[in-house]
Amino acid sequence: MRIAIIDPFSGISGDMFLGALLDAGLEESFITTLPETLGIAGVTTRVTSVLRGQIACRKVDFTIPPQPHGRHLKQIRAIVEATPAPDAVKAKAMQAFTLITECEAAIHGTTVERVHLHEVGSVDAILDIVGCIWGLERLGVTEVFCGTLSLGDGYVDTQHGRMAVPTAATLRLLEGLSVRPGPDGAGELVTPTGAALVRVLSAGAPPAEYVPRGSGFGAGTKDFADRANALRLVLADATEAAVDAARGGVTATAGVESLVMLTADIDDATGEQIAALAEALRRSGALDVTLLATVMKKGRPGTRLEVLSAPDQANSLERLLLIESTTIGVRRHPLSRRALPRESREVEVGGERVRVKVVTLPDGTRRAKPEFDDVRLVAAKQGRSLADVAAEALLALGVL
Repeated sequence: MRIAIIDPFSGISGDMFLGALLDAGLEESFITTLPETLGIAGVTTRVTSVLRGQIACRKVDFTIPPQPHGRHLKQIRAIVEATPAPDAVKAKAMQAFTLITECEAAIHGTTVERVHLHEVGSVDAILDIVGCIWGLERLGVTEVFCGTLSLGDGYVDTQHGRMAVPTAATLRLLEGLSVRPGPDGAGELVTPTGAALVRVLSAGAPPAEYVPRGSGFGAGTKDFADRANALRLVLADATEAAVDAARGGVTATAGVESLVMLTADIDDATGEQIAALAEALRRSGALDVTLLATVMKKGRPGTRLEVLSAPDQANSLERLLLIESTTIGVRRHPLSRRALPRESREVEVGGERVRVKVVTLPDGTRRAKPEFDDVRLVAAKQGRSLADVAAEALLALGVL
């Protein structure tokens, strides 16, 4: 499988990431037409080749006309949703912006709805985040890994005044990732945009084995006399076993997948209609459908449908909700889920087939559970108890 390995030996920013993607093989026309593709008027793009510490790098610069002081998350969502990017790219991009907003809200003691995004809400951040995630998709990358991030040192001037490096927002975004301070005199090396990209993309440290297929360097703005201020990106092929082993490490993001939650509140449908809708959603690809009792306008009892979806299924499931239910609106939220690795095995109990689901826990141990439908069928055929059949299935698997 095709993977990307981020080597942030001199930190990471959105423009460095775009430059590295370009140097690694992403078509230049994708970058130069990105503002127009995203429907952002008045932005010009300049792509150049520069040296950083005697290493040839690509550098991407956007010239942006004056913009609003800040944008709310819902305004950024409208921009992202209007783009022609694949649904999976949009979902991952919104996961990054949501994470940034949540960090800002926590730091400033306010709510997500009230946060104005300053640096991260600017047009260049939208271009960087959507462009990097979409660029990886265009290069066929299915998994991203990241080495230890160099943070820099000193202070940086922000919209909130002078702050120590890393800033409060950047540090919170980097929770669970491997970092190191310095080098001395570097200033800020990891921007909030760069930190958010690593947080939502990286599955952990690079695999122990892989086959390099290409690489590229993206230039940072600063040009240090004694070292290269650049981001290296390696495109490689790796076996599923190597990737699974890397994802099974201790990093906080290992095993995390990006999903979409669709939510609708209904108070004018019967229980039978809602049950039928939930079953239709499951048959159409929903990962999970949850029904919750709620109270709506004027104290009317209602039902909240929460539909968990893969990003590429979200549009079709949303359409099904709007057509097959009485709701007049569906809310959409990007989210992350950590799912344990699982596999299905088969054993024989009295000559009958019983499937057993086996999951691997973070400490490497395993837990197994026979499929109830199979257990019930065998128990009925053989005149045995459910517990007896389940215990024999686990014994046949070697768990008991």
